[in-house]
Amino acid sequence: MSPDELTYLAVLMFSIPVGFLFKNKGPSVKQLGGAALGILLILLTCHIHGLHSLVTILGTWLILKLMPRSCHFLVLSWTFLYLLFFRTVTYFGLPPPTSFSNAVQLLLTLKMVSLANEVQEYCKAKRQDMSSFRKPTAVSVIPRIPSLVDIFCYSYCYVGLMTGPFYRYKTYHDWLQQLDSAYIPSWRPLLLRLRPAPIFGLLFLLVSHLFPLAYVQTDEFYERPFLYRLFYMAPTFFVFRMRFYVAWIFAECGCIAAAFGAYPTAAKSRPGGGPTMDYTSAGRSPDGERLAVEYDYETIKNIDCYGTDFCVKVKDGMRYWNMTVQWWLAQYIYKNAPVRSFIFGSTWTMLISAYWHGIHPGYYLSFLTIPLCLAAESAMEAGLRRRLSSSGQLVFDWVQWFLKMRAYDYMCMGFVLLTFSDTLRYWGSIYYCVHLLALGLLLVGQALAAGVPRSPAKAREQAVTAS
Repeated sequence: MSPDELTYLAVLMFSIPVGFLFKNKGPSVKQLGGAALGILLILLTCHIHGLHSLVTILGTWLILKLMPRSCHFLVLSWTFLYLLFFRTVTYFGLPPPTSFSNAVQLLLTLKMVSLANEVQEYCKAKRQDMSSFRKPTAVSVIPRIPSLVDIFCYSYCYVGLMTGPFYRYKTYHDWLQQLDSAYIPSWRPLLLRLRPAPIFGLLFLLVSHLFPLAYVQTDEFYERPFLYRLFYMAPTFFVFRMRFYVAWIFAECGCIAAAFGAYPTAAKSRPGGGPTMDYTSAGRSPDGERLAVEYDYETIKNIDCYGTDFCVKVKDGMRYWNMTVQWWLAQYIYKNAPVRSFIFGSTWTMLISAYWHGIHPGYYLSFLTIPLCLAAESAMEAGLRRRLSSSGQLVFDWVQWFLKMRAYDYMCMGFVLLTFSDTLRYWGSIYYCVHLLALGLLLVGQALAAGVPRSPAKAREQAVTAS
């Protein structure tokens, strides 16, 4: 493990006992103490580069102050433009940021854009309240526009500061005002969530030792047989998954320890987004007496390891990976795509996601391969799968799962090699097999689908499924 990886692991492990200390504290202690701890972590790991986050927060606050009713796209533009400056500071004679400050800046960008949307929705709900005397829904709307101090504390809260999960300001506010936190379970869900982490950690250490990424960047690697080069991307993606499985599981456990993101199951919470149903009456009888309530931590769930590995479709694999960020991308990017089309919307979202991750060409090469795979997947399902019997569809699904994993193996290489030359050198050494296979399956699927007339109802059903 690299020194940076050991530092991340230490921060994540430290957040678990700290979470138990904050769990039963009052709003002021949670707010100020959580922010103070977050600032301390930034000072220890980011040093002077922590000023980038300060500038981002002040710029966002100024936009919210001046134009709260139309701040969402302004803050989106501001934070994403600042990301460009942040990643090109060396051209201006400034020192390059540390990896820790990059992680802080990435998550802060998500928070600021989400906060702007929440403020805009609050203003909209307030106008409706004044015109129709209808009370805004407490589940989705923040109670007031946050002050500068509120924004600082939300931005620098130690929970998820460097590794996620992403959470909305409403989720953070609900944690501060949490009632009966002593009755919210932490130990049992934490131990259940933590259980696979040691296995994933050992597998990461073993496989990364046997199949080091650095070997792919040597001339010796490209003298190996084709099948060996083709195989190598599978353990590389395996190591990539195990690293993030461990990190995100520990990050979730830090939230669970503090009862952060805990809601009654009746709230039907979504990762990143939080509750979707009114849960305010849960846990209390009409007389105000406390009732037994079942809680979950879906709001801060960032990874579904089983779903990632064993789901059948490329589309579903995206949903199970980095789930809170996927919610953010769907909510603020995909739904606002310039053209209403599943493939175009996916391409637009992947382009923005690549930009958010960084300016390395490997990100763009990998992310922009996803829409081609999605198009091929949809075409084969429409052209072939629906023609098959139940047993035939089962075989189709197994083949689709195998190809899905190989597609992610292939795309992962761009994500970890980063440079244009290294990525194309590897992809070229295996003859761009996933690109060519996806293109071939797309053409075959479209040809098969063209031969079968679809009813208008079936066409609408498939369009809804695709979206």
